[in-house]
Amino acid sequence: QEQTITDDVYKDALVIVTDTADTPRVSDERFNKGKMLIKIDHHPNDDAYGDLVWVDNNASSASELIYDLIAASNGVLKLSDKAARLMYAGIVGDTGRFLFNNTTPHTLQVAAELIKKDFDPTAINNRMNTVTLAQARLQGYVVDHLKITPAGAASVTVPRTAINELKLADDQVSAVVGTPGRLDTVIAWAEFIEQAEGGYRVHLRSKGPIINTLAKAHNGGGHPLASGAKAANFDELIQIETQLDQLVKEYSTSGK
Repeated sequence: QEQTITDDVYKDALVIVTDTADTPRVSDERFNKGKMLIKIDHHPNDDAYGDLVWVDNNASSASELIYDLIAASNGVLKLSDKAARLMYAGIVGDTGRFLFNNTTPHTLQVAAELIKKDFDPTAINNRMNTVTLAQARLQGYVVDHLKITPAGAASVTVPRTAINELKLADDQVSAVVGTPGRLDTVIAWAEFIEQAEGGYRVHLRSKGPIINTLAKAHNGGGHPLASGAKAANFDELIQIETQLDQLVKEYSTSGK
């Protein structure tokens, strides 16, 4: 349940921002009003904001890092059942239920420690694998309209009309991001989600080619194999499609 935090709470406060690569993405603009700011993240550290920065690109998630912090505190920091449940959900979400290549032996060790606490991990896994009927129909739309180049670069545009017809909220559309990757001929893919205010939100995913450099070139960023970007118009959309196809071609030739 969301809580309202008044401005006076930030005075002389320690503010900790997690899982947020750059300042424009921080959900509360007052994050820099405290006495000290700590950044804990696992994304590339392109925006090294904060008085203390702890970024580990090898970690599966910010949740994994926070568990490590608690474990290293020698009992000073306590791990409650609720915190363990939320951290487990964070790890499951960022690893795609332990399917993505950011799942390390340490990730699994942390997950094993977390599920010793009093919560139901199976319920979390099931909930994250569940979609609504409208989301399932949007997945069908994505498959029906998917374009795949001979090299294995896939792309699809989800227009605002399709989203509105299915009565989906913007945060529900992300359920279809992984859909193209289930196809055996797809190596990397882009999903262009038309925004109500204009332009497109771009989801970039890959099974091998590094795509966060492409994301950075289009007002975005993220992980090497999972990034986000923006396309201001249809021309930029086409440009991203072309550049993604070139990345896949180069990867198929060089293997990197």
